[in-house]
Amino acid sequence: METFFSFLERRVDDCSSLLCIGLDPHLADLDSPTAEAALDFSLRIVRETSTYASAFKPNAAFFEFFGAEGWTALKQLIEAIGEESKKLGSMIPVILDAKRGDIASTAEAYAKSTFEHLGADAITLNPYLGKDSIDPFLGYPEKGAFLLCKTSNPGAKDFQDLSLTPTPLPEGEGQRVRALYEHVAHLAQSWNTANNIGLVVGATQPEALAKVRAAAPDLWFLAPGVGAQGGDLETALKAGLRKDGKGMLINVSRSIARAESPKRAAAELRDEIANIKREIGY
Repeated sequence: METFFSFLERRVDDCSSLLCIGLDPHLADLDSPTAEAALDFSLRIVRETSTYASAFKPNAAFFEFFGAEGWTALKQLIEAIGEESKKLGSMIPVILDAKRGDIASTAEAYAKSTFEHLGADAITLNPYLGKDSIDPFLGYPEKGAFLLCKTSNPGAKDFQDLSLTPTPLPEGEGQRVRALYEHVAHLAQSWNTANNIGLVVGATQPEALAKVRAAAPDLWFLAPGVGAQGGDLETALKAGLRKDGKGMLINVSRSIARAESPKRAAAELRDEIANIKREIGY
């Protein structure tokens, strides 16, 4: 059975892109405050940028805001991305940005909703409750789970930067104090037995990004923060790329959605990522 990340890598190769395009229909960007307008806004971005997208990431909150109609619009959006993929001849993964995290029985319901009813290919999860809270999602080996590790918001330091008591590291690395987010990265690396776990690591803090890459050398990162949040693209790529020149999805939302031409903005970002990779030796 194909795993989520083998599916993702095939798409990355097909489009020569590490650009993940966020679909966040803010009310201020809509023609009217309706679920239909949110869907139309998102579909326009999908149709203009699909050639350059390694993945699309709809944010569930901006659809849930509209109640049942918003949930229907979200499902229709995911289905439309599938149809657009078929036109291109290359399936584009859909990562649902929902940041779920709950006890196992509740997580089972969330997993079923995300993967079976909505038809998303991956989801963002909060691992704070421990492995049993993400196991129901990992029970779908062809689907992906991106665990929140080092997020790009200012308040991330309140918990994620907390220092842990020195713990044994892999042989040859000795012991040292490490941050909670590094511990999450180490755990995720060890849990990734089915090649379906990735990490959310913000591009706004390159030093942390490099530490997470050291802790999880094999995992894919979903890296928000380039563009509106001020993350530097070149610095982030240098810190976070794997040795094979992959392993990062650069997530951009507002800088593309609010551009005069989302298509041109996506193309320029895709090309900028490729140029930086060449310059640093990938």
